[in-house]
Amino acid sequence: MTAIDLNSDLGESYGAWTMGDDAAMLAIVSSANIACGFHAGDPAGLYRSVKAAADGGVVVGAHVSYPDRVGFGRRDLDATYDELKADVIYQIGALKGIAAAAGTTVQYVKPHGALYNRIATDAKQGQAVIDAIKAIDPSLVLMGLANAPILELAAKSGLATVAEAFADRAYTPEGHLVSRREAGAVLHDAAKIADRMVQLARNGTLEAIDGSVIKIEAQSICVHGDSPGAVAIAQEIRRRFEADGISIKSFLTGK
Repeated sequence: MTAIDLNSDLGESYGAWTMGDDAAMLAIVSSANIACGFHAGDPAGLYRSVKAAADGGVVVGAHVSYPDRVGFGRRDLDATYDELKADVIYQIGALKGIAAAAGTTVQYVKPHGALYNRIATDAKQGQAVIDAIKAIDPSLVLMGLANAPILELAAKSGLATVAEAFADRAYTPEGHLVSRREAGAVLHDAAKIADRMVQLARNGTLEAIDGSVIKIEAQSICVHGDSPGAVAIAQEIRRRFEADGISIKSFLTGK
């Protein structure tokens, strides 16, 4: 692979509470997953992040979530099909309005946190998210966990998809993300993370937490904006990619 998308979860500050460094990350990544207010983000902050993305030529995606600000969207919710579909429509619609005002458009959807993990294998909730996207804008691309059933379900439902891998997360031998409740789930060493991502981009493989090698076919790599040292990690990945002749380009625009 000579080019790959680099994305980050942004727009997650709320009022006086600052989460991450959006300005610095937007100078590094090619796609930005912008919060929609359900797990984080306030209207003024979301507008600033979307406007900065637009000004920097970074592709904007809607980072939809369960309604869980207290838990930062990382607590599982047994939502009904109708509730979840409406929640996702609402969030995409809100970000679409902000994007229009900022002079850009929302081009893809990436679920956040517990919702992302739940729909990776839960067909019922996954279908609710898919149907919500199709109801509001069927041209939107669904970003989901590489090798997860949600991508096949979305494709069968007529949505374009993009497979994602995580730079700063450990993987199980089965190709799932190691739970954040377990030791070693979140990675922090920028140099080692960059090594892993070069391996992913070049060979489509990663080392799982038990040392085994697993196959991961991904078109986009995520660096969590709220992780400690997130900017340094993203910078090191970009530096290593450029040194190895791997371009960072949006999976949508090729820019």
